[in-house]
Amino acid sequence: MAFYDQKVAQELDLDFVDIKMQDTATYRKYRSVLLSQYPDKADMGWPTYLICDDLEGSFKVVGEVKGGHPKGEFRQRLQAVIDGSNP
Repeated sequence: MAFYDQKVAQELDLDFVDIKMQDTATYRKYRSVLLSQYPDKADMGWPTYLICDDLEGSFKVVGEVKGGHPKGEFRQRLQAVIDGSNP
């Protein structure tokens, strides 16, 4: 699923960083982003996609898409975040 999700994100002109908790180096690098949205990871869905502005700098989480979705629905939800109409 991550391959398709990455492809959709790139088609929408977004960078895609796949962070697996088992990949400790990558997880450590982006841990502050995750914890800013989910301090105790309690309400996090699987998968959870955080859409950020300036990820490598002083990031800002602008929206999220949680859970697995059919192909078309994932694109619609991601586009809604980009458009600023994320519920």
